Amino acid sequence: MRLFHLLLVSAAFSLPAAAQDQFTNVEIKTEPVSGNVYVLYGAGGNIGVLKGEDGILMVDNQYAPLAARIKAALAALGSDVPAYVLNTHYHGDHTGGNPYFGKDSIIVAHDNVRVRLLNADDFPAQGLPAITYSDQASLHFNGEDVRLIHMPEGHTDGDTIVFFQGSKVVHMGDHFFRDRFPYVDLQAGGSVQGLLGNIKLALELIPDDVPIIPGHGPLADKSDLVRYYNMLIETTGMVNRALADGKSADQIVDTGLEEKWDSWGAGFINEERWIRTIVASYND
Repeated sequence: MRLFHLLLVSAAFSLPAAAQDQFTNVEIKTEPVSGNVYVLYGAGGNIGVLKGEDGILMVDNQYAPLAARIKAALAALGSDVPAYVLNTHYHGDHTGGNPYFGKDSIIVAHDNVRVRLLNADDFPAQGLPAITYSDQASLHFNGEDVRLIHMPEGHTDGDTIVFFQGSKVVHMGDHFFRDRFPYVDLQAGGSVQGLLGNIKLALELIPDDVPIIPGHGPLADKSDLVRYYNMLIETTGMVNRALADGKSADQIVDTGLEEKWDSWGAGFINEERWIRTIVASYND
């Protein structure tokens, strides 16, 4: 977990040649979502794009070696220079392109994103957010309101969920991996308890018919988010009951979760890592 954390934070914008080889065959694929919003897939977090007469607004930007390819995909949507770049959080698979796009674009993020990038080794100043906020913010762009809501102590301590209110689309950032266990970065102010509360709030705020862009994975809808929330409730409940019965983390891992959650551990966060994250979060 620690190795993965360091890769995301510091290496994403200055990867050595050998590490960059993994991006050689990555293609940036564009998919329409709703209204004027599109999603770009490549390697790393999903990118949200709002296009219109005012230009391009981009949510997240994956890894640094992909920036030129992302720029070309944006050009196909109308402009290769975003007016704004929003960061949903500070991990390098979402902010690796900040130094590239920050030369010409205004970067917006939560206060804690700027703090954490400032503390990252050798992060270029031009990649830092120029506008930050503490609770909520709104951008009025391309004829619609783009609402940014801080989700505290969830995936990290600086996460934003982005509501495209005109196009009726929500970008969840890494608060939501579709049909996968989440990555809760306990070293960056995240907590399982906070994640649960934030997803509950998101479900209250998101209408039933709104498409959802997850941090990773294919497009989703509210039923997918409900299923994800139910997984969080059930798996954390099971682990906490086992802890109350005096079982250790190793014993809980040996027992495992219910079979119905087997496929949810197919991503980076497998069943064991999810169990140990729950234990660490509730024992902190």
